[in-house]
Amino acid sequence: MSLFERYLSVWVGLGIAAGVWLGSLFPSVFAGLAALEFASVNLVVAVFIWLMIYPMMVNVDFAALKDVRRQPKALCITLVVNWLIKPFTMAGLGILFFEVLFVDFVDPASAREYIAGMILLGVAPCTAMVFVWSQLVRGDASYTLVQVSINDIIMVFAFAPLTALLLGITDVVVPYSTLILSVVLYVVTPLAAGYLTRRLLDADGNSARLEAFMGRIRPFSIAGLIATVVLLFGLQAPTILAQPAVMALIALPLLMQSYGIFAVAYGWAWGWRVPFETAAPAALIGASNFFELAVAVAISLFGLNSGAALATVVGVLVEVPVMLTLVALANRTRRHFAAAPDSTPPSAVRELA
Repeated sequence: MSLFERYLSVWVGLGIAAGVWLGSLFPSVFAGLAALEFASVNLVVAVFIWLMIYPMMVNVDFAALKDVRRQPKALCITLVVNWLIKPFTMAGLGILFFEVLFVDFVDPASAREYIAGMILLGVAPCTAMVFVWSQLVRGDASYTLVQVSINDIIMVFAFAPLTALLLGITDVVVPYSTLILSVVLYVVTPLAAGYLTRRLLDADGNSARLEAFMGRIRPFSIAGLIATVVLLFGLQAPTILAQPAVMALIALPLLMQSYGIFAVAYGWAWGWRVPFETAAPAALIGASNFFELAVAVAISLFGLNSGAALATVVGVLVEVPVMLTLVALANRTRRHFAAAPDSTPPSAVRELA
């Protein structure tokens, strides 16, 4: 994990501050950027999102799917938590907080958009950063790749209908064509591009060339994220300056979701006697989100200056510190799990404070 990745929350925070400052000084510039749309897709944001997502998709190795039958319990936990539990608990928490607990603090229209943004986070399981979290707990890297690859394949087919279902439950009108277009743009196309890149660079089995390429393009992912944050918060500057507490209101249910989902997956893995090397990554995948996709779809469906877009970016802000605390918790509780049958006990793990 590079220095830049380790302090991602700091850079996101600085991007938020810069966006609000620039948005308050040059509102007409950001309004002009927001108007650069084609088929409900903002062209500037599309470029930034592609910078974020493409380097992550190059990591996905479909050849790893041949190991799908190895240790099926961890894969079962990953799939059930990510697709049968997490989206519905996120929708439930959104409704609980913004239609019940916070009803006196947020107007109904904004509340529906915040709930929609939270649902988009809940329906998008983590794709790339989970490799970092898996490394920090010394998880089984090959099996983590299997879990992520299968998640991505399911996402291609399940993201749009599940999102439409949950947004419909919360009384949000969804333009289905825009949702499908977003999936094609931000999941199917970059996944295909990543696959072709792997095939071209690793055609002769020269993995060093592929790894060198991934190392060169990885900074573009972070740069695209920060640029998107600056743009989004520049557009949201009037709302944020008028209602600064709204970010805290959004963050609270997101925090409960992350810690709660981790507890469900991690506790299930412990009770099912899943080895730590696959149990910890399974729980961390469930607790984290593919926030890049959530941000892109929120912008496509609701607009750059919408409450849904703001909610997804708040998800970016809270995710890294939350995940680092969960990594620390996993490392401290490693001894309560069995080691993988075919591995020797790991050396002492440096616990993260």
